[in-house]
Amino acid sequence: MILASQLVFFTFIWITLMPNASVVAEIKTPHPRCPSSMEQTRKQETRMRKEDSTKVWPLKYKQILHIEDHDFAMRPGFGGSPVPVGIDIQVESIDGISEVDMDFTMTFYLRHYWKDERLAFPSKTNKSMTFDHRLIEKIWVPDIFFVHSKRSFVHDTTVENIMLRVHPDGNVLFSVRITVSAMCFMDFSRFPLDTQNCSLELESYAYNEEDLMLYWKHGNKSLNTNEHISLSQFFVEEFSASSGFAFYSSTGWYNRLFINFVLRRHIFFFVLQTYFPAMLMVMLSWVSFWIDRRAVPARVSLGITTVLTMSTILSGVSASMPQVSYVKAVDVYLWVSSLFVFLSVIEYAAVNYLTTVEERRRFKKTGKISRMYSIEASQAMAFDGCYHDSKTDMDQTSFSLHSEEGALQARCISNLSADSPRIKRRKSLGGQVGRIILENNHVIDTYSRILFPTVYIMFNLFYWSIYV
Repeated sequence: MILASQLVFFTFIWITLMPNASVVAEIKTPHPRCPSSMEQTRKQETRMRKEDSTKVWPLKYKQILHIEDHDFAMRPGFGGSPVPVGIDIQVESIDGISEVDMDFTMTFYLRHYWKDERLAFPSKTNKSMTFDHRLIEKIWVPDIFFVHSKRSFVHDTTVENIMLRVHPDGNVLFSVRITVSAMCFMDFSRFPLDTQNCSLELESYAYNEEDLMLYWKHGNKSLNTNEHISLSQFFVEEFSASSGFAFYSSTGWYNRLFINFVLRRHIFFFVLQTYFPAMLMVMLSWVSFWIDRRAVPARVSLGITTVLTMSTILSGVSASMPQVSYVKAVDVYLWVSSLFVFLSVIEYAAVNYLTTVEERRRFKKTGKISRMYSIEASQAMAFDGCYHDSKTDMDQTSFSLHSEEGALQARCISNLSADSPRIKRRKSLGGQVGRIILENNHVIDTYSRILFPTVYIMFNLFYWSIYV
């Protein structure tokens, strides 16, 4: 009886506990066809990381370069020896030279080399990592500036032209493309036969020689140029790199690097635009020595024209040059040429005055008007611009300085007898013109025809032997 009752009791307990055990088993044992939500989320994250690794790249480069672990406001090795920063430059172009502003514009690639052990990272392949301008603000870079620069900018098309390359051992290459306009202290004493020496100077702004040592990375080979660099007015004769020091009384000594280049000016443009026109004006002024001294309008107008032309050439050259306080080579040539033109005008004034004085003296001695004031061919040609045969015209009328009626009568008679002078004019034109020029020539004109060209040729030989 007791055994039966125990059996009934255990059976009741088993029936009661079996449903709860099955539920617990279902919770602990996952169903193979229905994964939990946590496992699904984990698998999706893993898949996304494999498909798009850029989602976690900012975390990776910050962790690899230890950017968050260091204070990059301080230079590498702060408190120790100065950090060496190597420089090399690839000159792309010289965009322009301005004589008026005394400056030049240059575009080049500026590359910095230094070592920052704070950026070292482990690498099995020993490959460097390359970054753009977005990393520059997060790390230390040299603070290079250009001495005597007026304007400068970093090219930003299509993005900022900046490249940063970090090697596993901490060596850094920082490259930037820059255009700089800087001063060039030019000497125009030999312009336009001059040679200009210009330089672009690089220096650290904040770090003196105790903190930063600036040097050319590859010595004289650190400065590379484009073989096709050309300018409209200059030959680029030489590019060279040098280094030195700069002292400031308040901050100390600084390392300074120099980019030196020599420019030689093209002379052919100025020969065509300045020297050759000046020569022509001087030679044109000599034509007045061969014009009859009584042809006052012709000789005066020729002299005034050449003087005004020379002043125009002078003003044109001065407008394109800076206002310097010394004499330039082109000024010497143009002012001497202007002097020759001016002297040719003064020469005729002297000839005219001496001729008048001579005729007055003869008139006082003889009481008669000199033969020079008779209506010879030279006088008629001087007054009305036409050639007249002297044998025919002198038989018909005479000329008086104090009688306008006589001049009008001579003009009328010469016009009436048109046929016979025309025939004689054709036969004796060459001989008469030569005789007229020789008979009415003043001694000053005779000497001027030889003296002016001789002196001007000697001046040209002296000028070009000095400046060329």
